[in-house]
Amino acid sequence: MKYTSPLIAAAVLTLLAACGGGGGSAVTPVNPTPPVDPTPPVVTPPSVPDFLTLANHCATPRQGTQPSGLPYYDQQGTLTEEMRWLRSFIDESYLWYKEVPATLNMADYKTMLDYFAVLKTPAITASGRAKDRFHFTYPSEVWDEMSSSGVTLGYGITWSRSTGAAPRVWAVTLVEPGSPADTAGVRRGDLLAAVDGADVNDSSDAAVAKRTAGISPATVGETHAFVLKRGDATVSVSLAAQKIAAAAVRNTRVIDTPTGPVGYLQFNDHNAVAEGQLISAFGTLRAAQVNDLVVDMRYNGGGYLVVGAELAYMIAGPAGNGKVFERLQANDKRTPPSPQMFQSKSVGLAPGLMNAGVVLPYLGLKRVTILTTPGTCSASEAVINSLRGIDIEVNLIGGETCGKPYAFVPQANCGITYFAIQTQGVNAKGFGDYADGFQPTCKADDDLGHALGDTSERLLSAALSYRANGVCPAAPLRARSLDSSGPLQLVRPEGKEIAIRHR
Repeated sequence: MKYTSPLIAAAVLTLLAACGGGGGSAVTPVNPTPPVDPTPPVVTPPSVPDFLTLANHCATPRQGTQPSGLPYYDQQGTLTEEMRWLRSFIDESYLWYKEVPATLNMADYKTMLDYFAVLKTPAITASGRAKDRFHFTYPSEVWDEMSSSGVTLGYGITWSRSTGAAPRVWAVTLVEPGSPADTAGVRRGDLLAAVDGADVNDSSDAAVAKRTAGISPATVGETHAFVLKRGDATVSVSLAAQKIAAAAVRNTRVIDTPTGPVGYLQFNDHNAVAEGQLISAFGTLRAAQVNDLVVDMRYNGGGYLVVGAELAYMIAGPAGNGKVFERLQANDKRTPPSPQMFQSKSVGLAPGLMNAGVVLPYLGLKRVTILTTPGTCSASEAVINSLRGIDIEVNLIGGETCGKPYAFVPQANCGITYFAIQTQGVNAKGFGDYADGFQPTCKADDDLGHALGDTSERLLSAALSYRANGVCPAAPLRARSLDSSGPLQLVRPEGKEIAIRHR
């Protein structure tokens, strides 16, 4: 409706009075009827992003039944529709969507993987690292199996490799009990000499391809020949690839010290099966009345944040009640998700292995020691940061962590699961600026010459020494066979360095 201004109305009355008839008779003003706008307002319905309308429009639709038993929901589409869906997903949810180059042309890319690879910020941090080092994909079926059950295809070996010039070093870092590698006698600390006849220092394309195929098998039953060095001895083994369900929690034990029992556990993965294994381990440690704890997360690349929230609660106990484990900050298009609180009950990530609502055992510690390397990443770093956020003393023994204060919800479409950073996490004090990693309290190199959990192993020995006297022990020289190639880097799939919101 339109209204007449009081000033205009007064002017109209004055004019009418001045133009009155003979005899000076008064003129009675008439209130005009407000004009009606003949054009109704145009209401524009809110636009629906391609991310919603083009989901499951696939150039090659899948048919049949998913491993979960549900049917596939794919329908016939085009590669362009898949790319439009992907660009919309990035524009809506990616933390740094404003930094993605606007000039990218879909027609220049032949596959979804090529296109996804460029849909990220090109920025570099002050330390010279890429701002986004965690942008990757998985075949959806592979990811679903790995995240829900911890199953991966391989021999049960986790490798570390040198990053410097030749001579190259590939060292066996972990061997999964009961795996093909374990059965064949492969040990932590063994050095790779050759795969299928391809020497580890042969840089020819044929040798590189042969080694890659052997170290990363593609099918169950695939068999490859490995030559390993163990000191001055040579060990030859033939390994057949299997689906390996690795234990997330191992080596739970109690170490007797002059100042009381100290708990130790090796925690390798924040996956769904870890929930029940952690609960069992902390039940054992609580029954032993340990008064201190060493959590070995030197190879833990992360996983579900809620598992980290459960671990942090089992360490801190009631000190975490009602406290923020991690508050996630999203881009300016999205409402930030509810904060992840310290979790005092199980959430039941793996139905059949652990029910939801189980009250968690806790130690109620004011101090904890965590063994770290650059392989300590993402959700593992969130545990460190969150405990410090509620004033639990956290001592780090080993190396600096990887530097990933970010999280995402994996997004599947047309058989590919995409991982694009969506949030940055901060603790209860608002701190989350550790993109270059957490520095250790006491620096020490990883020790492949001893089993994990052995009190003579370098990192655990340093942790017990620092606990006893508050002084970092002098770092011993590394093994000569490794010195020439510099520090070793853990070799693992990108899906092992993640923080995932499960809801």
